[in-house]
Amino acid sequence: MSTQTAANAAVDPTSAGDSSLDDLIARAAELKGELVTFAQSSRFAGRRTRLLRDAADRHGYLDEGTAVLTIDHFALQYQLPDGRAVVERFVAQRRPQLSDDEREMVLGWRDVVEGCFEVRRNAGDTVELHNLLDDLVYRVYSNMGREALARLRPGMFAICRIVPVHPETEAWLISGTIAAFPKSARRQIAQTALQQITAHPQLLRRNPALLRLAWEIQAEHRAEFIAQVGSDLVVLPPHEAQETMREHYRRWQRKAAAKLEGKAAKRAMTAGPAPEELGQLPDDLLDADSVALIYDEIEGLNFFRDFGRLDALFADPTLARDRTTLARLHEYLDDESVSPLAIRRLVQRHPEGADPVFRSLLRKPGFCW
Repeated sequence: MSTQTAANAAVDPTSAGDSSLDDLIARAAELKGELVTFAQSSRFAGRRTRLLRDAADRHGYLDEGTAVLTIDHFALQYQLPDGRAVVERFVAQRRPQLSDDEREMVLGWRDVVEGCFEVRRNAGDTVELHNLLDDLVYRVYSNMGREALARLRPGMFAICRIVPVHPETEAWLISGTIAAFPKSARRQIAQTALQQITAHPQLLRRNPALLRLAWEIQAEHRAEFIAQVGSDLVVLPPHEAQETMREHYRRWQRKAAAKLEGKAAKRAMTAGPAPEELGQLPDDLLDADSVALIYDEIEGLNFFRDFGRLDALFADPTLARDRTTLARLHEYLDDESVSPLAIRRLVQRHPEGADPVFRSLLRKPGFCW
């Protein structure tokens, strides 16, 4: 598929209202600073701290870059109990109130594009980034100035988040930090892109043709997974789960190569990431009691730590007397990074166990799932 240009209109305006692009970027820097301060205020301390702790657990530590990206996600995409994002609360509560144009600009930042990008061109104050996920090209600026983009040379790769400067322009801004990679990291970036697309087809939403293709590929992957293990859910010891995933990618790679012939098939088998790389589970899963592999029709492939213990609990609610098991269920419910899919599947597998388990957890004898 030929590369397309990310666009909101046929002609690229460089201003919105009476503001030039330079003015918009400067104002965006000011308002983004206010938004981050708002997101770091004491009113959100509990939820923000929990997200930062979860990020540290996933990575084994919390460096500055991870902290910045976590706060950025919290400010722009985290959903508060009232259903609003933090940025929406900021716009509603800021005094003095934002102008209509500023309000449109700030709320436009909810349209976050997360991607693996190849640097096409660096013009000093702007870079042209080709998103390997949605196959679109974005003209990207930084509200931190030229210095923030200086290290991005053509042919390099970048993993970052971008947001529109303003909905009426085609210009985009770096949101958070940039992880830059040399040309030699092509294989690593390809592996990351493949995993993201397979697990999250919605990342392709800006390119409808690729989005449809991604859903089709995910459906084929899921069918192959079910043919291999007999279900879309399997609970295994960590190292068996990892070998199952490696075998899944071996089968998929062989199936893809079978559609080709001769040298083309050989190149297909060796050009991309190896199954051992694709099937590598995150380190924090390898010391778990068990790992659930769930290949959901909508949510794609998910991994859940210590799922076997909770599966046994829902099968036999008398195990709720073990407070450590209930504590694990509490962690599932409190951890924003754990999809509700895990709880839904536990209830589907053991519908009779749901009420007694949650009654024990919540200490509410009359609770009904």
